[in-house]
Amino acid sequence: MSDIEIAQNAKLERISKIAEKINIEDDFLEQYGKYKAKIDLSLFEKLKEKKDGKLILVTSINPTPLGEGKTTVSIGLVDGLNKIGKKAVAALREPSLGPVFGIKGGATGGGYSQVAPMEEINLHFTGDIHAITSANNLLSAIIDNHIYFGNKLEFEKVTWKRCVDLNDRQLRIVNTGLSGEKNIVPREDGFDITVASEIMAVLCLSEDIQDLKEKISNIIVGYNKNKEPIKVKDLNAQGALTVLLKDAIKPNLVQTIENNPCLIHGGPFANIAHGCNSIIATKMALKLGDYVVTEAGFGADLGAEKFLDIKCRKANLKPDCVVCVATIKALKYHGGMPKEEIQNESVEALIKGSKNILRHIENLKDKYGLNVVVAINKYTTDTEKEIQTLTDILNENGVQLSLCENWEKGGNGITDLAQKVVNLCNVPSDFRFIYDLNDSIENKIEKVCKNIYGAEGVEFTEKAKENIELIKKFGYENLPVCIAKTQYSFSDDPKNLECNEPFNIHVEDVILRTGAGFIVVLTGKIMTMPGLPRVPAAEKIDVDENGNIVGIF
Repeated sequence: MSDIEIAQNAKLERISKIAEKINIEDDFLEQYGKYKAKIDLSLFEKLKEKKDGKLILVTSINPTPLGEGKTTVSIGLVDGLNKIGKKAVAALREPSLGPVFGIKGGATGGGYSQVAPMEEINLHFTGDIHAITSANNLLSAIIDNHIYFGNKLEFEKVTWKRCVDLNDRQLRIVNTGLSGEKNIVPREDGFDITVASEIMAVLCLSEDIQDLKEKISNIIVGYNKNKEPIKVKDLNAQGALTVLLKDAIKPNLVQTIENNPCLIHGGPFANIAHGCNSIIATKMALKLGDYVVTEAGFGADLGAEKFLDIKCRKANLKPDCVVCVATIKALKYHGGMPKEEIQNESVEALIKGSKNILRHIENLKDKYGLNVVVAINKYTTDTEKEIQTLTDILNENGVQLSLCENWEKGGNGITDLAQKVVNLCNVPSDFRFIYDLNDSIENKIEKVCKNIYGAEGVEFTEKAKENIELIKKFGYENLPVCIAKTQYSFSDDPKNLECNEPFNIHVEDVILRTGAGFIVVLTGKIMTMPGLPRVPAAEKIDVDENGNIVGIF
């Protein structure tokens, strides 16, 4: 059966029953039908004295077109932990419509390790991303309306972009205000995908609704004739935007197809945004479960770095264990093996490709001081010789390997990883950040690029240098950096998979995000509005004669 057929045939429990498993009373539950609910933030007050559970971060090698199954492992691990008698909860990101209809597909796991209702979560869910889109675009409308009625704040440059939660390269740069009406001011604008919007970041990094409102008020939307920043609070728009987000700030409760609880909330991409689910959902899950499994997007050079250097710093969190996900097929691909030959045994390509996972392990263990275990999503094409080779390589580097068969067997196929994770959570670690907030902006960028990516150096364009000086002038130099980079490589070149030759990271632009509280660093040719592939997934998605959705993967 396909993933969507497995999910649609799963025997789900009513969401109130799932809530009971983690002691959420009906008074705190806002149900969206039978199988989805939002959790009221007043639950925090009831749980404030409860000790936090253990936090497990799931990350991966640099992704390949073959898929690594990070979300599948995250969901399977929750099922596996519950199978061995532990009270485990997942805290994951919401899927974006961009990849669902694009090339990557949905983000609800696969096989017998999925969250459900799968198609609803992958599509409109509880409307959170739509609310973020509306808030973002209301702000754009307010800005242009202000300019239309006299421009009292003396906007000279508008930096705020509109957004839509779809891959649409045609919208990267657009001209607006072309109706010819009296007083209307035409200007160049552009769209980001919603998951790269600063509103998304603000929602995910807020502690409560008042904190959300405060962060929104501090968003910079443009600059006046004196090159001074103009903020949302100067437009008095923070109240209206917060109203649109009053329900979106509440985490969503769903279930795995084995009926274990999962909080899904917030969905920033990790290549162009900070790549983690909301602080609210993670902290709530830590109060509800003894073990919490959360996931950071793409490879550990992107999602895990941002989880650790941005989210953990802001939320005062510390992972007790990190799971690094890979497949033998993907490692052979990183070793230069052509995609069409990947089913064949090749110890040589595996040994070459293992440098990718070893780099991630070194970063997590030696640079961040964390406990790491490797999860290998097992395929029928994996040979005993390849498995043993990889096991030996990892053992030589002091890391355990666990073969995961949860895609086929559900929680029963991942109990080995679950036990290894429980054991590692009891081993002391020495968590530390890659940079200090008091480092200069340039030094923070260089420390990530050199220590995490393995770059020789960093090259800044004149535009980036000018914007760094402006940020210093405004007094925001002590913010963390959120580096936007291709997910496919440690370098900023998506085709440089092996990174055998020395490379530099090329910083094209630096953007201040005062609401989110970080500095975005655009490298290489990264785009904040993706495009569709030649044959998008949308062509296979349909509704059958019985009204069932088909084709989502």
